[in-house]
Amino acid sequence: MCDAIENGDETDKVYIVYMGSLPKDASYSPTSHHFSMLQQVVYGNDVENRLVQSYKRSFNGFSAILNDQQREKLAGMKGVVSVFPSQEYHLQTTRSWDFLGLPQSIKRGKTVESDLVIGIIDTGIWPESQSFNDKGLGPIPKKWRGLCAGGGNFSCNNKIIGARWYPGSVDARDHFGHGTHVASIVGGRRINGVGYHGLAKGTIRGGVPSSRIAVYKVCNPNCRDDNILAAFDDAIADGVDIINLSLANVNAVEILKDPLAIGSFHAMEKGILTVQGAGNNGPNPSTISSVAPWLFSVAATTIDRQFIDKLILGNGKTFIGKSINIVPSNGTKFPIVVCSAMTCHGNYTSPEKCRCIDKKLVKGKIVLSVDATGGYLAYQHGAIGSIINFTYDRSFITHRPSLDLNSEDFDRVQSYTYSTKYPVAEILKSDVVQDTTAPKVASFSSRGPNPIVPEIMKPDIGAPGVNILAAYSPNGPSSDDAIFNAYEKYIIASGTSMACPHVAGVAAYVKSFHPDWSPAAIKSAIMTTTKPVNGTYNDMLGEFAYGSGNINPQQALHPGLIYDITKQDYMQMLCN
Repeated sequence: MCDAIENGDETDKVYIVYMGSLPKDASYSPTSHHFSMLQQVVYGNDVENRLVQSYKRSFNGFSAILNDQQREKLAGMKGVVSVFPSQEYHLQTTRSWDFLGLPQSIKRGKTVESDLVIGIIDTGIWPESQSFNDKGLGPIPKKWRGLCAGGGNFSCNNKIIGARWYPGSVDARDHFGHGTHVASIVGGRRINGVGYHGLAKGTIRGGVPSSRIAVYKVCNPNCRDDNILAAFDDAIADGVDIINLSLANVNAVEILKDPLAIGSFHAMEKGILTVQGAGNNGPNPSTISSVAPWLFSVAATTIDRQFIDKLILGNGKTFIGKSINIVPSNGTKFPIVVCSAMTCHGNYTSPEKCRCIDKKLVKGKIVLSVDATGGYLAYQHGAIGSIINFTYDRSFITHRPSLDLNSEDFDRVQSYTYSTKYPVAEILKSDVVQDTTAPKVASFSSRGPNPIVPEIMKPDIGAPGVNILAAYSPNGPSSDDAIFNAYEKYIIASGTSMACPHVAGVAAYVKSFHPDWSPAAIKSAIMTTTKPVNGTYNDMLGEFAYGSGNINPQQALHPGLIYDITKQDYMQMLCN
């Protein structure tokens, strides 16, 4: 997922001036109007340098570099709905479709499905990935009005039919892996024999493998609000059918000052459903930032597959932890050292968290640390492995022997280390086991209630977002170690970023059978046909963790009853 951080300094910064829908007057020139407005507040010949983006294809507005005084003047002008600072968003980040009941043999309307275009607003895409081959796909749909403007050596095909990039990038190629991963979950082609270093090997595919993909690269890796609005402006005008938005703000903001809510509102006007991840700021209440009722807000849940790791102590006792550790142990045991037992000299030391480490104490040993940062620093100083006191739903990828233990088991291992003259341990390569408790809401998934409009329940629904195997960019980081990078075509990742494209894929699947349904009708069909979600870690009421339940693709085709909502209904809510 992506979190937001403030952009610019305290004097001049990028502001978004939102002006609602485009006038119907054919003679109206949005860009000329935007320049005219700027000329009234910016003195001299600096107007052209101040205008950053002009939104003119699907809605009206612009972004510009302004100071507070200029912002206030623009906010008071006729036709201006809101003026707010642009923020930057930074990225957080197979078996799942079978678990959801959408097997390869499922009935599909392939002709209609191949006419559907999924818009991915993200970090771009790696077009050479086999997940985006166009074998067997017909010509580009006649309705498509977009461009392949990927820049550089970027090439489209009959699968990736559109590509755009925005200021801050030089092409639409994905150098971080996030957008590629997301795109393959929602619409990747079927590829056999895929796994991650021997783990989870099988057939990988997206929810609607015959659909087309259009990418809008707004993140590199941070994602500016003004670029996101420009991507919405283009995606709507290009003719996408579903928009996947695996981005979220840290904090919820007023709807009329939220560019994701604004862009998705105008998408809804044109019959386009926008699916957004709830965010990775859980499990505390009211941490969700996807609050607008027309957004389809998705929580992350587990699937019936989990990755575990075994720790064998010198006394023969075995503990089960979590990690995606791809290193075979070969029966070798290494000495253990406790991070908090180390001492060192100098300023700014925090031995209890291994902020200061004596290389002689950790080199060639397994380090027990109370947090992941300590384990990472220990690696930098020559540690061979780590045992982290950390309880999390996902399994972290590591290229060294490492695992996470719950507090009780961590204390037992620590006690063994203190009480044994020569404590040793072996960390085995990870294994895959069945998780009979699935689906459960991930602890990191942002929760409701809705902090902006409490009457509108959020999130809307849950979908798989833990340990999802999908396509990746070879330029992206290949592990959570932040030490090792290796060329990876496919990788395992977790987050509401991964849950979001599962719902976008199901929405496209439903739309392929009901092409005349509105975004609200599709959303209703999916929400009213869900499956139950298991315990929610007792952090708060379940509905505020997973919404209506876990997604159920096949049943969503036949809901029996749908609740439709029109633009006028949303407008009435906003006005009240």
